[in-house]
Amino acid sequence: MNGILKRVIVLLTVLALVAVPCTTCFAQELEQDDDIVAGKMAGDALVVRPLGLCATLIGGAVFLVSLPFSALGGNTKPAYEALLMDPFNFTFNRPLGDF
Repeated sequence: MNGILKRVIVLLTVLALVAVPCTTCFAQELEQDDDIVAGKMAGDALVVRPLGLCATLIGGAVFLVSLPFSALGGNTKPAYEALLMDPFNFTFNRPLGDF
């Protein structure tokens, strides 16, 4: 039990140390909104892209499970786009730091 608790504390500490510097660039108002800054790129690479990868994998699994039902209902393409392609495009087909 102590080993698991220590690992959770270390994980939360690392996440806090990564998240705190990244959130400052989102909290302040930037004069040049179209300009991509390093803080946005770091936050995207360290936090958002891994979450997008998880969403893509989970969406793919849900799509495979729901495929027989969506095929019966005739809505395979909308299910594919919503569960698999949207998270994939968000994760892999956009510039770094562009939200």
